[in-house]
Amino acid sequence: MKKKLIKILKTILPLLLGVFLIWYSYSHTTPEDRESIINAIKEANYFWVIVSLFLGFLSHFFRALRWNLLLKPMGYTPSIFNNLMAIFVGYLANLGIPRSGEVLRATSISTYEDIPFQKSFGTIIAERVIDVIMLLLIIFITGVLQTEIIADFFMSKDINITKLIIITGIIGILGLFFLWLVKKAKNGFFGKVKTFVQGLIEGVTSIFKMKKKWLFIFYTFCIWILYIGMFWIVKFSLPETANLPISAILAAFVAGAFAMSATNGGIGLYPIAVSKMLLIYGISKASGDAFGWIMWSSQTIMVVIFGALSFLFLPIYNRTRS
Repeated sequence: MKKKLIKILKTILPLLLGVFLIWYSYSHTTPEDRESIINAIKEANYFWVIVSLFLGFLSHFFRALRWNLLLKPMGYTPSIFNNLMAIFVGYLANLGIPRSGEVLRATSISTYEDIPFQKSFGTIIAERVIDVIMLLLIIFITGVLQTEIIADFFMSKDINITKLIIITGIIGILGLFFLWLVKKAKNGFFGKVKTFVQGLIEGVTSIFKMKKKWLFIFYTFCIWILYIGMFWIVKFSLPETANLPISAILAAFVAGAFAMSATNGGIGLYPIAVSKMLLIYGISKASGDAFGWIMWSSQTIMVVIFGALSFLFLPIYNRTRS
């Protein structure tokens, strides 16, 4: 009963959080602010949004190609179209129930390509490990590029840099102590963290054991360059964001990435996180909110449409093949 309740809460709470954030964002804006946001969205140049959607679709196509590189060593080479449709079905499921998409994606490809579920699911977990590494790399690059801007932001807010350095040092020491506890752990919470870290390391090192490791790395970089590209290209849809530097786009991209993992598909939180980040770069709240909503809405609509179509066409396509 307890496990069932926890499972239900894990499903409902992120969705409720997203709905609450939409209400919170709405209630903390004046009618004038809301009118400015709506006008900015209406007047946006949607040609660039369409280009962004194309880049997003292309990133999923490269993910479908990369997936085959993980499945081939086990003796399976599924249809790229099946891979792509299973990926979209998975993304669609994640909008409703967090993390259910990975299971549904593995189930779909197992059903139509006769691949054992545990093997297909294992490759998806390996993909997630690689994607976590790529996100950490982007966060690091963003941090390096933003050093001066972050310092200026703290100074403008009268935040004492010396105190901040001391706090950062204390956090660093606590982090090292945490790592020591993880290294010594055999079970419990720290044991789970240790297992996760070991999985990250194993996932990364497994790439270099593949026959086509450089192709895998190429596909991975293509996926993430396209992710950033589809975010970057949307800036041209609004006059105020058109001249944003790549460093600002990367910072907003990272904020959006964390928002996507906090609520179902970033509902409610994604536009807020992106807008708050763009405020640091002098973008007005109206344009920041408009950018966030355009970016989130367009990608969500793409997932809903292609996810639904994939769900319908998977059995039709495979019936034709057979």
